[in-house]
Amino acid sequence: MTYHCFEFFTRDEVERDWLISILSDFHFEGFEETSDSLKGFVYTDKITNDKVAEILADNEFTHIEFTSSAIEQKNWNEEWEKNFEPVLIAERVAIRAPFHPSTSAEFEIIIEPKMSFGTGHHATTAGVIELMLAENFDNKSVLDFGSGTGVLAIFAEKLKAKSVTAIDNEEWAYHNCIENAQRNNCQLIKSVQGDTHYVFTEKFDVILANINRNVILSNIHKWKSLLSEKGILLVSGILLNDEKDVVAEAEKNNLSLKSIIRNNGWLAISFQLL
Repeated sequence: MTYHCFEFFTRDEVERDWLISILSDFHFEGFEETSDSLKGFVYTDKITNDKVAEILADNEFTHIEFTSSAIEQKNWNEEWEKNFEPVLIAERVAIRAPFHPSTSAEFEIIIEPKMSFGTGHHATTAGVIELMLAENFDNKSVLDFGSGTGVLAIFAEKLKAKSVTAIDNEEWAYHNCIENAQRNNCQLIKSVQGDTHYVFTEKFDVILANINRNVILSNIHKWKSLLSEKGILLVSGILLNDEKDVVAEAEKNNLSLKSIIRNNGWLAISFQLL
């Protein structure tokens, strides 16, 4: 299989956010915004032009034109490096690539994203990091569900968690998380390749899930069962319109709303097990 790039020609930020949310459910693993379009990258031959046209039609986006092209994996990495600039979150957390100079931020995370999601640039990742800053991770056990680059797992260790399990269903994300953990001198992160059916034998004080609406709604009941007493669940990858559905599902599972961060059309939400 090779990577495919689908370029959707729309300047509308709301449409772009919806496309990211929808396409994330169809194996799209990365996105890049230009002045005129949104590029989506997918590593599967099952997503054809006809399939994308069907997805757009099902979501009333038939007015959005798109093109597709095959790209080599090395070009994907080059695109990341070309466009990845350092980012500072909440004036406290700096995220940079290995080829950027070091910073004087309170926390610094070095990420080489390769093919995985999570550099801190997108509002979803930044939102979770802001929520993490408001929580006490000292001596806590943490699960990062859908870990991508491992940026949240790495930050959890920097916040003095006692153990961190990072799980992702993609092999390249699994390896990327290991590499980035080593790059940040992390000793406590256990990287696991697995999906929503993975069986955990322990409970966690904090669960992080920066994924998308559908995966979150489908797994809140499972995450509840994995939380220790008074455990914390931090979720992101949620559009503003999905707030009521996510909060309602959480409350149905005995999870109380703690805090919400709204940023650029996206939500990051914290809950506590009652």
